[in-house]
Amino acid sequence: MKAYAIAHLQLRRMHADIVAYVERIEATLEPYGGRYLIHGGHSVDVREGEWRGDLVVIEFPDRERATAWYESAAHQEIVPLRTRHAAGPVILVDGVRAGHRATDVLSQAA
Repeated sequence: MKAYAIAHLQLRRMHADIVAYVERIEATLEPYGGRYLIHGGHSVDVREGEWRGDLVVIEFPDRERATAWYESAAHQEIVPLRTRHAAGPVILVDGVRAGHRATDVLSQAA
């Protein structure tokens, strides 16, 4: 089942560290099959609530590879370049199986 790394980031200020992070992150994704689905989201059409910041969604073949990427030495080495200048949650989450229906969550809640 596919898994996703999702970040909702608010850039405190543009800095050379952010540029270095962006230039280096792609190479950390490749060994784990990661690929961008959303990167930035500057053209967000807010329909409910408020939206601040940027959204990043990276798809991985499965949770194991998403976790291995996040915990990899190559990625952890560049994380401080981002966290010193951007704040927000970063999560790993599993996708749903093909054919998933909204009501499937009801059986999981029981």
